[in-house]
Amino acid sequence: MPLLPDSLLHGYRTFVEGRYLQETQTYRALARDGQAPETMVIACCDSRAAPETIFGAGAGELFVVRNVANLVPPYAPDGDFHGTSAALEFAVQALNVRNVVVMGHGRCGGIKAALNVGAEPLSPGDFIGKWMSILEPVAEPIAASPMMTAGEKQTALERISIRTSIANLRTFPYIAAREAAGELSLFGAWFDISTAELWAMDAETGDFHRPLVDVEDAVI
Repeated sequence: MPLLPDSLLHGYRTFVEGRYLQETQTYRALARDGQAPETMVIACCDSRAAPETIFGAGAGELFVVRNVANLVPPYAPDGDFHGTSAALEFAVQALNVRNVVVMGHGRCGGIKAALNVGAEPLSPGDFIGKWMSILEPVAEPIAASPMMTAGEKQTALERISIRTSIANLRTFPYIAAREAAGELSLFGAWFDISTAELWAMDAETGDFHRPLVDVEDAVI
């Protein structure tokens, strides 16, 4: 049995002979001096929506945490394990990032699960179900709506979940304090996997708008 899948070893070889070779000094400086990213991205673990790829980021430019459906739980300083909250604490308190972006995406499997009320869990632990319960207050009325198609419900909850996560970010005292002091900005974004459209959330209204980048002109 190989130590790693062949596809990963091939990808690593491509990285070393390509990007690393071209940016050796950058990687060595990051190893020597540490990271100092200005932006944290909270994204979905979906393999089709990698923020480093979407934003064309280089090494050390983004601090990324990925979880099912790019959710942020409310602040809960208890004895449980909190991976996303731990990443937030490190990014904001230790790295002093200036921006936190919650980035959702189209055709999200976690959002689909949240809308599929009463579905059988994938395992007895039902970790996905428990995690997606963060969205129960907003997911249930959308799922029950007789006026929306399945696709409309999916997109609606994908975007509402971003607003929910941003609201949950503000339950963290140090995030609320830094935002109030003008030291931290919170953003929402939604990416369409099929068309590569990136929609950005208006901080005042919560509406999503296409940015000035015209993707269609860039596509051959």
